[in-house]
Amino acid sequence: MEEREQNTAEVIQVRRDKLDRLVEEGKNPYEVVRYDKDAYAQTVKDEYAAYEGKEVCLAGRMVSKRIMGKASFAHLLDATGSIQLYVCRDDLGEENYAAFKKTDIGDIIGVKGVVFTTRMGEISVHCTSVELLSKSLLPLPEKYHGLKDTDLRYRQRYVDLIANPEVKKTFVTRSRIISAVRAYLDAQGFLEVETPILNTIAGGASARPFITHHNTLDIDMYMRIAPELYLKRLIVGGFEKVYELGRMFRNEGMDTRHNPEFTMIEMYQAYTDFHGMMDLTEKIFGHVADTVIGSRKITYQGEEIDLTSPWKRISMIDAVREYVGIDFEATEDMQALKAQAKKAGVEFDDDITWGKLLYECFDQKVEEKLVQPTFVYDYPVEVSPLAKRKPTDKRMTERFEFFITAKEFGNAFSELNDPIDQKERFMAQVKQREKGDEEAQMMDDDYVTALMYGMPPTGGLGIGVDRMVMLFTDSASIRDVLLFPTMKPIEKQQ
Repeated sequence: MEEREQNTAEVIQVRRDKLDRLVEEGKNPYEVVRYDKDAYAQTVKDEYAAYEGKEVCLAGRMVSKRIMGKASFAHLLDATGSIQLYVCRDDLGEENYAAFKKTDIGDIIGVKGVVFTTRMGEISVHCTSVELLSKSLLPLPEKYHGLKDTDLRYRQRYVDLIANPEVKKTFVTRSRIISAVRAYLDAQGFLEVETPILNTIAGGASARPFITHHNTLDIDMYMRIAPELYLKRLIVGGFEKVYELGRMFRNEGMDTRHNPEFTMIEMYQAYTDFHGMMDLTEKIFGHVADTVIGSRKITYQGEEIDLTSPWKRISMIDAVREYVGIDFEATEDMQALKAQAKKAGVEFDDDITWGKLLYECFDQKVEEKLVQPTFVYDYPVEVSPLAKRKPTDKRMTERFEFFITAKEFGNAFSELNDPIDQKERFMAQVKQREKGDEEAQMMDDDYVTALMYGMPPTGGLGIGVDRMVMLFTDSASIRDVLLFPTMKPIEKQQ
């Protein structure tokens, strides 16, 4: 009976019996501690002319096997790809060939042999020895159907990576993207730093934090929601260009764009403003596109996206006027503006302010239309507690968010460096918390003290790395670009 026709329990038992016999014979594969390989599957195929007729030593997982009497074919999968193996009884000897025939798909093996091309034209390794390095006690997904259950793929990423080669490619690309971002910033003179993940105050963003408890200090602490306030302390201290790339934690909902822990990069540069951050954003995305993808025109979920500079730049007021048809510059009559917003289908509280109504119109009706890269700037003060006010309109701040594929990818300010204004905005946020807004920011007296020593004019920028990876790998869900996304425990689903 073919293994795929057996139930899992039977397969496991058969494999356990094989393992028991190996142990009895003194051939326990789990006792192997090292195997010296000198080549990789894809390299052998890519550089065949250099390897033809030469002996190589490969190691990896056996993902297929065809026993054909005195000779057999198999495929070995390593970190780079797969390659065919030709295994013959006359080369291995009777005993070793019999041992090979008892191996199972999924076993980790090491092979030595000579590189050649079969009559069918497939680059292969003619094996002179095969060694079992680790026993697989669970069967892999059936070859032609793979691991398709989305929930199971996320829970058992280790099997997903084996069964679906394109998944591994996504995460290789992710690493290359992160390396490219770091390389660009390093070349521009930015210094990578590390700031605390455990904080006594949840600051730097408007989000609900995870709370933990420090036993020795007997105080509650918060997993960071953003590194912003620490990084700006470093600007006060004399660093002029700093960045941090790492994990953030927000106790919020989960969907295709949100995971409780996620990767973000924040950078701060003294003596520039949010316009400088727009330029930097375009350059970072352009550099990643050039070095990782090879083109600034990419396809995301069937839509061509052009990352070529310059990107569209539009104020929030102009965007709401263009896409919703409400002109917030024409009048400050709140009753008239509310009536127009309701007619447009915008939902809001009755006591909403002018600035928050503008933001809700944008958030609910405009963002979904911003497919090509677009900077939206000049945000209301009410939703921008850490950004510098716009000199020509004190209701607004020098802040932008940028959008691609109708999703927000990052946030940037001309940083507020007025300690008096900053304290007042913190106090306004505290009042919002007292009213029940768990995402409102906390008072950070030490940060205000830092500003009192003087912070130079500074531009700050935060980019969602996971969303950047989604864009460049054409991934529809954030879970597709996280190796181990947060999942509801199985027992909770029952």
